[in-house]
Amino acid sequence: MFVDELEVYAKAGDGGDGVVRWNRMKFRPKGGPAGGNGGNGGDVYLRAVRDLNRLAKYTGAKKFIAKDGEPGRSQSQWGKGSKDIYIEVPVGSVVTDLDRDRMYELHTEGERVRILRGGRGGLGNEHFKSSINRSPEESTKGKPGEEGRFRIVLSLYADVGLIGLPNAGKSTLLNAFTNASSQVGAYAFTTLEPHLGDLYGYVLADIPGLIEGASEGRGLGHRFLRHIQKTKMLLHLVSLEVDNPFDAYLKVRKELAKFDKQLTQKEEWIVLTKKDLVNQAKIEAVQKEFDKIKKHVFVISQNDCESIKKLRDVLVRYLESATT
Repeated sequence: MFVDELEVYAKAGDGGDGVVRWNRMKFRPKGGPAGGNGGNGGDVYLRAVRDLNRLAKYTGAKKFIAKDGEPGRSQSQWGKGSKDIYIEVPVGSVVTDLDRDRMYELHTEGERVRILRGGRGGLGNEHFKSSINRSPEESTKGKPGEEGRFRIVLSLYADVGLIGLPNAGKSTLLNAFTNASSQVGAYAFTTLEPHLGDLYGYVLADIPGLIEGASEGRGLGHRFLRHIQKTKMLLHLVSLEVDNPFDAYLKVRKELAKFDKQLTQKEEWIVLTKKDLVNQAKIEAVQKEFDKIKKHVFVISQNDCESIKKLRDVLVRYLESATT
């Protein structure tokens, strides 16, 4: 199961208490003060990992609690501080501190950021010794660690996003291009979660089918629209089977613009699919209609390996030139 949004609770460790202790000396029941300070509680960090399914591993355990620092000891020994803990999140995650109105974005593998600070250890009585107070009875409690609720939202980082209405052929093309194994079927909403594939080192993301009103949350809504924001370019698949392919294209473009106008500024290629299911006259009429938007247009069929190979080769060359 792909999980791209999760709310968790986290708490940093409390500081250990300072203690009152004494150096026991012969003939002096109460020697000098020797109570140590408490150890600090563990901090809580976020750490970015290259594992898009990492959040799914947390669905059964949504609490992250660092250990408390140890109390101080006798003979002026400090208590042991607790180890920090790490919440691993996929690269591309945006984490919101729901209690403090703070936000963290993690863009690179290994990146880490502290989100909660552990409590400071309390002071032992040795700390309070002075020239006028040689036998202090004071100590302080450790400070509590910070705690809070956090919402983790993942936005996929991909070189190419495959978009289009349901049943436009996105999963089929992803499978043909890469070693992915997206489910394929002749009905709407075959894909209910994003699927990724590798094309000569470039990441392709099959974004679940959009419908009219998706930007307002209809269907799969903007749960998956946000994933398109991080892609470098778009392959917009349009089925030639539908009554009006150009109208189908405009519906998706409208939803992109309503969600985020910058999405319409991305490099976009049009891929007309299922050419084997319509006659040549319709193909030519649809191509003529798409000519007016002056974008790259490809016509393919899953049964025509040559058309898929041509698109794949042109796409790879474009990606190579765009990254050099």
